[in-house]
Amino acid sequence: MKLSRVSRVMQILTTLQSGRRYAVEDLSKLFGTSRRTIFRDLKELQQIGVPYHYDAGAGGYTVDPEFFLPPIDLNLQEAMSLLLLVHKASRQIQLPSKNSALLAALKIENNLPAKIRQYCNTALRNISTKVGSQAPMNLLDKTFTQLQKAITTKKKVNIQYHSLFENKIIDTELCPYHLLYNRRAWYVLGLSELHKSVRTFKLNRIRELQTTEKRFLDGDNFDLDDYLGRAWSMIPQGRIYNVKLRFLPKVAENVAEVQWHSTQKVTRNEDGSAIVEFRVDGLGEIIWWILGYGDQVQVLAPKALRKKVVETAKNMIKLNENATK
Repeated sequence: MKLSRVSRVMQILTTLQSGRRYAVEDLSKLFGTSRRTIFRDLKELQQIGVPYHYDAGAGGYTVDPEFFLPPIDLNLQEAMSLLLLVHKASRQIQLPSKNSALLAALKIENNLPAKIRQYCNTALRNISTKVGSQAPMNLLDKTFTQLQKAITTKKKVNIQYHSLFENKIIDTELCPYHLLYNRRAWYVLGLSELHKSVRTFKLNRIRELQTTEKRFLDGDNFDLDDYLGRAWSMIPQGRIYNVKLRFLPKVAENVAEVQWHSTQKVTRNEDGSAIVEFRVDGLGEIIWWILGYGDQVQVLAPKALRKKVVETAKNMIKLNENATK
């Protein structure tokens, strides 16, 4: 049975650390794969920062044994949880400095006891995660690192930002307070000089970012939970609404089994439907979640929300009825 790629790369690392020099042909025979695959694995090791080198005299590759961490005392469950997080769950989240995270995992895995390492490699082959939609973030590492340093050192940044709400590119000086991953994307929250208030900026819409030498004094007391309050997701609008929805039997159980909001209350009906209630700050975000359930949900309250749903549904019908082929 062929080794999974993660397992093979890990074993290549262990092999190269032994002190003996291995040619590509040796590794190809040892792991039952092609020379091309071995070169691809070596290139992947290079990309994540493993300092292997080719010894022309001995005609083979090796890794400095001192590069890796000393043995770590992890039990089976601890090792599985850590490796599952990095190798599998990290695919669900855009990790900044992802190569560093993978390298850290490889270092730890390399120093696990042989039996635990073998068990983890076998178990991970039979565990998968389904990657959902992700916001494109080609400059995530650079942008995230700059903002993280600015938050830590309390330095203001100047950003050029593509604002969808304002439908233009804006420039503002920002006191960055907090980094947040939510709904498949990274955000920075901070005091915007342009808006004179705390605002949320999506990292992949930041066109330019420059750290200044200006310091800010506030930010220590910024509390994410206090700021978000009862917002449905990320944008509090300053008014609390009691939302009451009836989900039809086809989707009722799927909706009721998930905790969508901290204020959620569920009442199941004899006909299989469910009444789900929330107290949310603003209607702008929750309306799109409701529309995702189409004709399987009724808005019982408030009237303002029901009106918005009806208007949006009518616009959808009109837009699609007039669509050309």
